[in-house]
Amino acid sequence: MSSEWFEAANKLRPSSSRRRIVVYVESYDDIFFWRSMLSRFEDETRYFEILLPTRVGKLERGKKSAIMNLLTKHTGQYMLACVDADYDYLIQGVTPTSYELINNRYVFHTYAYAIENLQCFAESLREVCVAVTLNDREVFNCAEYLRQYSQAIFPLFVWSIWHYRRPEYRDFTITDFNHVIETGNFTIEKAETIIQNVRRKVGSRIGQLQKAHPDAKQSYLELKEELKQLGVTPDTTYLYIQGHHLFDKVVVPMLKKVCEKLIRQREEEIRYQSQHTTQRRNELSCYQRSLGNIEFTLKKNLGYFRSVPVSRIQADLERELKRK
Repeated sequence: MSSEWFEAANKLRPSSSRRRIVVYVESYDDIFFWRSMLSRFEDETRYFEILLPTRVGKLERGKKSAIMNLLTKHTGQYMLACVDADYDYLIQGVTPTSYELINNRYVFHTYAYAIENLQCFAESLREVCVAVTLNDREVFNCAEYLRQYSQAIFPLFVWSIWHYRRPEYRDFTITDFNHVIETGNFTIEKAETIIQNVRRKVGSRIGQLQKAHPDAKQSYLELKEELKQLGVTPDTTYLYIQGHHLFDKVVVPMLKKVCEKLIRQREEEIRYQSQHTTQRRNELSCYQRSLGNIEFTLKKNLGYFRSVPVSRIQADLERELKRK
């Protein structure tokens, strides 16, 4: 099917009917995110239906196999594609997929690496902790931790993009980069030590890369400034690293420790304030039943609406839909 097919189907409806615009996304997890992006643009003239792409009756998942290869040739004003940016936005057209991403007006992307990065938007993580634990005390500054983590990895991230803009990207892959920036077991008490250790590993790997590419200084510095223009700052680098690594290896382990401390605080408070055993048992049981799940809460976290990448997504959608 193509945009023209859906346009023809819309013309068969009564003139007063809302136009149907089909939106294809990569996976099930993307449906809620892109619904949150598109809902504000629905009105009495149009509505969106978000789908996973199919081919010969089979589901096709993933940007390369489903969206870019199958759909971009057929997109149009009645058929959109919405995808994770991955590195394709930052490498600025070096590959066919990247070129399609940044030049096809009917393909919208996250700017951040993936929706997982936006779900982990630093300024919203305290709210996630409150939603999970029902305790509004701040026992750890999650946003500051991610800021320092971003500053620590930014110089090596520039090297990662430098490689992916060249044929020798296999010399320093995303997997290699992720291995260097791993934080290990997180504890609140050792957060500063964790950042220092990441800085040490980053510095060591940068030394190796500089030795391997002695003539790259100027191109590296130019790329660093270009990435800043594209939205990557030393404070927000976490938004542009691999989403699953950020979600699974950095943010969730941190939130687990923070939430555990908040839950212990609340339970101790209940024990102290309870007047007798029965009340204590009932209050603890009620509180424990009310606790949330960290991963689920993150995936439904809408705090990303305060982020710069989401503002850019919304601006892109508004500009294109106004053109219609």
